[in-house]
Amino acid sequence: MKPQAWIYSTVSDGIFIIAPPFVSLAIIFLFPSLFQNGEGMSTISWVVLVLMIDVAHVYSTLFRTYLDRQEFAAQRSLFVGIPLISFVVAVLLYAIEPMYFWRVLAYLAVFHFIRQQYGFMRIYSRKENQQRAGQTIDTITIYAATLYPIVYWHMSSPRNFNWFIEGDFYTVTAAGATGYVSLLYLFVLAVYMVKELRFMKRTKYFNIPRNLLILGTALSWFVGIVYLNGDLSFTLLNVVSHGIPYMFLIWVYGKKKSEQEAAPKDGVQRTIYSRFGWLFFILIILGFAYFEEGLWDVLVWREHVSVFPVLKWLPAMGEQTLLTLIVPLLSLPQITHYIIDGYIWKLRKERS
Repeated sequence: MKPQAWIYSTVSDGIFIIAPPFVSLAIIFLFPSLFQNGEGMSTISWVVLVLMIDVAHVYSTLFRTYLDRQEFAAQRSLFVGIPLISFVVAVLLYAIEPMYFWRVLAYLAVFHFIRQQYGFMRIYSRKENQQRAGQTIDTITIYAATLYPIVYWHMSSPRNFNWFIEGDFYTVTAAGATGYVSLLYLFVLAVYMVKELRFMKRTKYFNIPRNLLILGTALSWFVGIVYLNGDLSFTLLNVVSHGIPYMFLIWVYGKKKSEQEAAPKDGVQRTIYSRFGWLFFILIILGFAYFEEGLWDVLVWREHVSVFPVLKWLPAMGEQTLLTLIVPLLSLPQITHYIIDGYIWKLRKERS
């Protein structure tokens, strides 16, 4: 039988890429009282989901870019230019109207989240011999699985959660139209299932990782945005399904590259990609995440100051002029991550 297109191994991919949405759904199913509609997040939930996964995964990109000496030397202009240009644009947007800044950031984040699922789908399809029509149906399905809940969100406000801040999405009063959008989505899923049955019949092959990825994506986005209407459930399904697979992909990429290269490894490479190097990898990105979120909280939000006792002496920034610089600056790692991620995987493909 044709082998499955796992990235690293069946077990590792299964745990870190395929399982996160299903584990999140199982937690919601087993502990429904924690995810009542309208309930917010506790401090512990915020630390685990937002700080340790959502923010931390942003900094994992460092090991694919700025901390990779070969990649940085080859793409120095790109890696330096993107944050500089992004900062200037972000400051201008915030100066004109803070909500413009948050909306652009929210839609940029949505695009990044959607493209990640498409990227994983393409990786898991790389060993297939599908016709172009089948590939197109796969593409439409993964985009439908992510875009349908976002469209529903825009047409069914208010929701009890936001992407970043209240009002960052444009919304329309069109609740009656959601039924038609839902029917279209169901049609896409039906076409995909028919295509898969015909593909299996013709090739005697069932792509396990691709189908589980699409199923997990469809379920987690639907339950987190459409079916449930709570901040904790949305954050759990959104963040865990996105952040953990991304961090795993970054570390696996670096480990494979380190093993394949004959050149001597520097101290960082030897440490990070050793047998237990993933511990150092996690500790480093958690350190960056803790410091960034600490600055966000004590300077801007003032919502979890108790989590950052070392920084709580810093004053909150209420002056609009200061916020025009501070908010874009604190957002810069996130913005850079969203934009640069669209290039780094293509760059490797072009050079190979």
